[in-house]
This record gives sequence, structure tokens and C-alpha cells, in this order.
Amino acid sequence: MDAAREGDRGNTIGGDAQLYGPTVQAGSVRGGIHLHAAAADGAPPPTPRQLLPVPSHFTGRRDDLTALATLLGGDEDRPLIVVSGPAGIGKTTLVSRWLRDLQPDFPDGQLYADLRGHSVGDPARPAEILGHFLRALGARSVPTDPAELASLWRSRSAGLRIAVVLDNALTAAQVKPLLTSGPDTLVVVTSRRRLTGLRLDGARFHALGVLGPAAGVELLTRGIGSERVVEEPASAQQVVALCAGLPLALCLASARLASRPRQPLRTLARALTQEAGRLAALDAAGEGETTVRKALDASYAVLSTESALLYRRLGVLPVRTFDVWTAAAVCAESLEWAERRLDELIEANLVEDIGPDTCRFHDLVRIHARDRAVADDTGAAREEALRRVCDWYLRTATEAQRRLTPAQFTLRSAYSPTSQPGTGPESEPLPLPYADDVGALGWLDAHRMNLMAAVRTSAERGWYATAWQLVDALWPLFLRLRHYDLWIEAHEIGRDAARRADDKDGERQMLNSGAIGLSAAGRTDDAAEWYTASLRAAREAGDVRDEGQALLGLGSCHREAGRPDEAASYLHRAIEVWEGCGYPRGAALARIVLGEIALADSDHADALAHFGRAREGLLAVNDPHDAARALAFLGRARAAAGAFAAGRAELEEALAVFTSSGAAHWQARTLEMLGDSALEHGEDSGTGADGGTGDHHSRALALYDTTSPADAHRLRLSLRSRGTG
Repeated sequence: MDAAREGDRGNTIGGDAQLYGPTVQAGSVRGGIHLHAAAADGAPPPTPRQLLPVPSHFTGRRDDLTALATLLGGDEDRPLIVVSGPAGIGKTTLVSRWLRDLQPDFPDGQLYADLRGHSVGDPARPAEILGHFLRALGARSVPTDPAELASLWRSRSAGLRIAVVLDNALTAAQVKPLLTSGPDTLVVVTSRRRLTGLRLDGARFHALGVLGPAAGVELLTRGIGSERVVEEPASAQQVVALCAGLPLALCLASARLASRPRQPLRTLARALTQEAGRLAALDAAGEGETTVRKALDASYAVLSTESALLYRRLGVLPVRTFDVWTAAAVCAESLEWAERRLDELIEANLVEDIGPDTCRFHDLVRIHARDRAVADDTGAAREEALRRVCDWYLRTATEAQRRLTPAQFTLRSAYSPTSQPGTGPESEPLPLPYADDVGALGWLDAHRMNLMAAVRTSAERGWYATAWQLVDALWPLFLRLRHYDLWIEAHEIGRDAARRADDKDGERQMLNSGAIGLSAAGRTDDAAEWYTASLRAAREAGDVRDEGQALLGLGSCHREAGRPDEAASYLHRAIEVWEGCGYPRGAALARIVLGEIALADSDHADALAHFGRAREGLLAVNDPHDAARALAFLGRARAAAGAFAAGRAELEEALAVFTSSGAAHWQARTLEMLGDSALEHGEDSGTGADGGTGDHHSRALALYDTTSPADAHRLRLSLRSRGTG
């Protein structure tokens, strides 16, 4: 309804508002309104509550909790707090307990990241952590440039009341890019080092010491019951002393005693004194960690044979977290077997259940598990276990790819059925960990870091076919969720692996899909290099279909670079090649780009012809997503040619398709085109039943902010230049 008819009643959505799911904003409505269920992507992101769970036996840290409260104080600005102490001292648990009590003070969320400063492998990169945080706050894709990423993080967190835990930091330099700028944000860092370099950033420090004798006995009591402690008070105090007041060591000792209810405490005290278990990676470490090695060896010694096997197998994996499927795969056993063994490891405090359906090792325990594998298993056994997990990831990701992108041209995966768990004569293969499309994409996203670890490991081990095929199987993850940093890294590894395997088909697959990622990330020149290499390889192999894909990619790169004549030449050649080999879908995709070139040149007749033929071709091959893309451009061209009402109807039809499928990026593109068309037609933000151009542009910006920050920046500049931003 025209705003003038509404009097003083406003009907706009503006500011920082973001809309999720079906939304109706109107003055008066004539006729029916039909709401269609939105895809999962339409739901608002949940408030992140990522703090690790606090064990029920937490005790003895009253003075430390008071000290942290004092550091927080009543300042208007939240401070940066660093909690330091040796391994196993309980830094993470203390901080988690403290911040859980403060949850009401942080209504916008509590974020957690393990910086892996003292873990096996490289410390976490700031870009990895920032991407994790931004996605937790609702961003669907993030930039790849570290400086741009840090800037976006500061902007997104500036107005929020959140707490951020940066666990297991190695250096001050690792922490600095992760700091926020908002006055209502509390950042807490834990580290084995003091990180005094953060003093320049206003940090306040708390050094965490060991538990006192009384607190240590209380922790032991909670684990094994008061009766045994009362019966042997001297032995209980000796166990506490031999564990050096370290909560980790005391928890492990308690678990061992709890599993042997008839064993006297003095027996464990004697074992901790005499057993010479080794944790080689910590031989030169600080005071107290020798007793942790002994406690870990003692806990390992009483495991069942099956649980000890799983403990060692998990220790050789390159992943940070694992679930029951990973546990079953690494031992070639059933899910039921793995659940029982994991339960035993959790009960023994050797594995942390950080949920949901996710477990991890403490850093010290991971080192111990790896060292036990080296000591107790052959190199061939360790290699076989690692290969089984990589093959299982390949099989599971490949099935997700077949489900999510069936039209995508895929190559056969080379995982061996005999390497899969449960393939013996009396057993069944592991069931897939998802049952539908939403679950498949969710599994790929939740396990993306483990999948990347499998890609890297396969390449390092010389399993080159597995490496590039894993990358190929991750296509729906990259295409739909736009993790540009992982997209590019994975395809660089996959391209090199395919070349080492001398697999020409695989190399062209990696070049083409990797180039798409480079182009989407704004690295047009790099994308053109990859497409050129793909074109050369396709012609050498006589692969006409791949040749057309490379030509289409090069045409798109030239268009993005502002060279329309060169772009058109490549695109016409792509159409000729694809029509010659009977691939109409490819020809239709090339016509969309030709239509974009004509539309940018205000050649509306040519644009309408290209978009119309493209839509017809894509509908004929049952490609609804790309057919809707062609329809959106068709509507934009029609509106620009003067048929505004008809063009708007086509744009709104395309928008309904993208909204139903959850294609947020193309929702934004279509909304932007609707806004531009309305603006050219003379409508402003108060015109039309749907709110007009201002509403369209504000909705597009809200979506771009989470899917493509570069497009959000571009649109804001465009609106300012037109005096409407």
C-alpha cells in the first residue's frame, strides 16, 4: 500500500533487522497469502553456548574464582584476562565454571576455541578460529584474507555482549588477531605460558596453582567415596601428593580406584611411586608432569584389551575430535562395539565427552595414546588404522555428494570395500551417519576440519587417489556453504595429488572446481590460470566436456575483469563445444553469462534472448536452481527494458524458488535486482505493498552480510553513490 494512505503509520524494516523464515510485511492485503515452509537456512542461528562442560567433581577453586571476579571488577569496559599454569592444572575447567556462572551477563553468547598451542601438530591459525566464531554468530561465509577476516570479526562483535574463551594459547601473537573491540565483550585466554606480551593489550593475569592437600583429598573423595578415604587417610594424602596436586592426575587416579572397589589406596600409592611409565614428549617438561605420565600408564594398564586397542588407534589419528563412527572405523568394528569401548575410556577419564556425539583427548592424554601406539603396535598396524579412517571419510563424503549434487559430474571413488569396517562375512558395513539431505550437509559441515585433516594426511602418506577424491567429494560443502579458505586449500592439495597419481581426469576435475572457488573468493587472475591449465589438459586428453567447462570459466573470468569482448569469444566457443557433444545444460549456463554481458551493456533485446533460451534449456534438463537464476536475470532485463510489472513478477517468482531451497546468496542477488528495478522505475522505500526498493536492498544487505561480505560492501557503496544508502 502507498505510504501516503497509511497516514503516520510506518511500514518499514530497517536498521540492523534481519528476517528469518516466512515474513509478511504489508499495509492492506487483497486475496490470499500463501506461506511455504522455508529451508533450514531460514532459521535464525541459535545463541552460541560453546563452553566446555564442567565435571561434576569440580572442587577446591574458591579462591581462584574470587580472584577472577576481582580481575573482572566493575569496570565499564570488559578486560582481557589471561589464566596461566602448567599442563593438567585445570585452567580450562576453572574458566568454564566461572563463565557458566556469568552466563546471564552475556546474552549474545559464549564462544570457545582450542588454539592447540601445545598439541600435536601446528597451532590453530587465526583465520580458522575467526571463521569458526563468525559462523557461530550467523555468517554463512567469510572472507579468506586474514586482515579482512579480523576486521569483519571486530565489526560483528563490536556491539555484542559475549564472552570468548581462547583455550591453550601458545603465544601472544596467536591471540592478538582474535581480540574484539567491543566494550561489552570479555576475552579469557588460557595458556601454559604467562603471555606477558598481552599486557600491552590491557590484559590482567591470574596464575593457577596446584590444588592444596585438602582440596586434593576432596577431589579424590568425590571420585571414590568417603569411606575408602576415611579408612586410609594417610594413603589418600600420599596419592594426592604423588599426583602433585594436578586435577588431571587425580581424576585418572580416582577412575582407576573406582574401577577396583576392593583395591586398597596404598596399592595405588605404591604403584605411582614405583611404575616407570613414560610420556616421552614431556620428558623435558615442567615440574609435575612426570606424575601425570605415571597416572596415565596406570590408567591404561587396567583397560580391557578392546578399549586399550581403541585408545591406541585413536591416538594415531590427525583429528581434533572424534565420534562413535570414527571409533568404529579405526578398529574395523561395529557401532555397538565402539560405543561400549568409548564408554569405558570416558569412564576412565581418558577421553572427554564434550557432546553432542563428540569426544576428544586432553592434550597430555593424546600424546600418551600416540606413544602407546608406537610402543605396542607395529608400523603396519598403525598405517592400516589410519588408512581405514581416511577411506571411511571418503566413502561417507562420497555418498553425501551423490545425495546433494546428483547433477554434478562425479568420478568413481577408489576406496576399497574391504578396507571398510564391518565387511567380514558375518557383519554389515557401518551405516551412514545421516538420513536425508539436511543431515548429509550438516555432517559435511560439522566434520569439515576432520575431513581436511584426512585430505592432508592422505597426500602426506602418498595416498594420492584418496586425497583428490576426498576433495572432489567435498564439492557440496564448498558450493553451498562457501568455506573459501578450505575450498582453495583443499583443491591445491587435490590438484597436486592428482598430478602425482598421474590421473588426468582427476587433475582436470581439481582444476575446474578449484578455479570456481578462486573466482568466488575474488581471486580472478588465479582462477584464470587454473582454467587455462584445465583447458590445455582437456584438449590434450580429447575431453570435449571439460574443454567446454574451462572455456566457460575463462569467459566468466574475463567478464569479471571487465573484458566483455574476450569473455563473449570464450563463451560462444563453449556453447559450440557443448552443443557439439550433446551437453545442453553447459550451453545454457554459458548463455546466462552472455546475457549478463548484454544486460551490463544495456542491450536489453540481446539479454532477453540469452536469458530466455538459457531458462528453456535448464528446465528441459531438470535443473531448477539454475533455471531460477536465468529467470531472475530475465526479470531484471525485462524491467530494465521498460516492462517493469512483468519483470518484477519474474523476479518474485525466482525469489520464491531460492527462498524455498534456502539459497541465501541468490535470494540476496534477486532482492538486489528487485530493488534496482524499483529504483529505476521511480519507486522509493515507501512505495508498493512489499516495501519497495529500500526494503529490497536492506533485506539483500542482511543476507549478503552472512553469505558474501564483499557483495555487501559493493552494494553499500552503490547505494551511497546513488544517494539511497
